[in-house]
This record gives sequence, C-alpha cells and structure tokens, in this order.
Amino acid sequence: MPNQGLKKRSVANIIIDEILPHLPSGLRGIISDLPKEQLNEVYEIRLRTWKPVMLMAGDGEVHPHPPYIFTDKDALVTLQLIAGGSLYAFEDDLCQGYITIRGGHRVGLVGRVVLSNGRISTLKDISGFCIRIACEVPGAADKVMGHIIKSPRRLYHTLIISPPRCGKTTLLRDIARQVSDGIPSLGFPGARVGIADERSEIGACYIGIPQTACGIRTDILDACPKAEGMIMLVRSMSPDIVITDEIGRTEDALAIREVMCAGVSLVTTAHGESLGEVARRPALECLFQGDMFERAIILSQTYGPGTVEEILDVTTGKSIIKGPFR
Repeated sequence: MPNQGLKKRSVANIIIDEILPHLPSGLRGIISDLPKEQLNEVYEIRLRTWKPVMLMAGDGEVHPHPPYIFTDKDALVTLQLIAGGSLYAFEDDLCQGYITIRGGHRVGLVGRVVLSNGRISTLKDISGFCIRIACEVPGAADKVMGHIIKSPRRLYHTLIISPPRCGKTTLLRDIARQVSDGIPSLGFPGARVGIADERSEIGACYIGIPQTACGIRTDILDACPKAEGMIMLVRSMSPDIVITDEIGRTEDALAIREVMCAGVSLVTTAHGESLGEVARRPALECLFQGDMFERAIILSQTYGPGTVEEILDVTTGKSIIKGPFR
C-alpha cells in the first residue's frame, strides 16, 4: 500500500523496512548495524560487482567496516529480490534502465545492453545497482505557495531551477499535493492535477499505484514520455494544473506551449544555476521568447536540499523574494 500519511519517516527506518529486504542477507546485516545517524543521511546505495559497497550520504560517502565486496552472486540475488523472482514482468523497466520497488524507491541498473532494430530492448548481465531512497518532505512547498497562486484553482506558470540534488522533485511533489488537496489558509480550493511522470520520480508508482502523497485530485501518467504525457492529460483528464519534471528537449517545450495555450497552469523543473542559464538552452528558448513562464523558483544547497535562493517574476525580471531560506 502507498504511504498516505504525511508524517515524515526517518530515512533509517525507510532503509531498514523497505530497502534491506531487497539485498543479500549478509549485506543487510552490515547496513542495519550502521549508526542510525549515518543512515538518516543516506540518499543512495551504490552496488558494483567486485567493488566495495558505498552509501552516499550528505556530501560524502559511508563505507561499511569491514568493507563488503559485492560479488556477481550478490548481483544475481539482488536482481531476483528486486524483481520478485519474475524478471519477465519488468522487461519494459529494464530497457529504461531502472526498476521501481515498493515504497517508490528507484533502482538504477547497468550491465550489457541488448539491441533490437537499433533500439535498446533490455539489459542483461547486470553488474551495478544505484538504489535511490524516495523520501517525502511534507510541507516542503509551504513557503513558496503564496507566491505561485494566481487565482482559485490556477497557479502561475512556474519553473523550478537548480543543479542536481537540490530538492526540485521534492518541492514539485509537495506543490502537487497541496494544490490537489486544497490550501484553506490561502483560500485555494482543491484543483485537478495531472502529472506526466516520465521517470517515475514524482508519484514513485509501484505497479501503477503512487507510493507518495500527490493529492486526492491527482491523476498520474507513469513512465510516459513527458511531451506526449502532458498532451494526453489535457485531452483525457481535463486538469486545472499539469506538472512534470526535468524538461530539456525541444518536444518538451512545444508540449508545454500547447498546455499553457489550452488554459491549463503548468509547473515544471529544469537543471541549471539561474534563469538566464536555462533560457539560453536552445531547446527551451521558445518558452522564454514568448514569455510563457510567469514565476521562477531558484533552489540551491546553501542550507541543504530545498533551499530557496530567489523567487522571480519572469515577465518583469524582478525578484519577488530573496533568500536563502528553507
């Protein structure tokens, strides 16, 4: 069952309850014996055959002592546990390079690529895993919501910008939850939200069921290319607001224009250090030449992931509020 509660769970408990059952027994014991304060900082677990296991935490790494060398047998056991003994059921996921497990945690995979007619059909001989811990942060959007609400059931077209690992997706997910459920304190009734979740990171769907709280009026197209997904949602689900993550291709920009011109609010993210940097990307320039976006939220790591450096009125170029704050 998805986690519907909004009480934040510790990362240590999430790892113990939801990640360790997918790992070989010897590795489970070593990780579970690590201090809880270390586990609470972990955001990824890296497993590479015939190399020591590493846990990515904060700005560094945690290395179990004594080192645990991840063998090819461990890799086979891990893959079987992740796939629940049925790799066939995950063939479509394998060609994308990741599998989402219960709890919404995404397991990236590397190995030997198998091609069919010049396209990736699957992965074999899996030799590495990157387990990303999915953690919700209820209230992550509290301090920005008042600056992106335009009217009842409408938001300003908003672009969230930051380098990797600065909390873009976490903020986006909480925006979806809040506008879907409604925000009585801001006079915002619940709105219909459509999420085009190409990489299964916003809703973190497991067998089609969102594992994160994205709101009671939210519909999710999981693992669907975002350009097609945004248009499909507008045509089939009549959303008030469309949300997607990590735009960067020309087809993304064209689909965004279609959504915005259909009278639907749009919130999305892009990698970058500043609004100017993103606006100079050739694939996205049409969105800025036409003044499509109205708000930009710039994130950083100043006080950790989710630090807001600035909120901009894109149409005037003026700062609405300056940080940093969380």
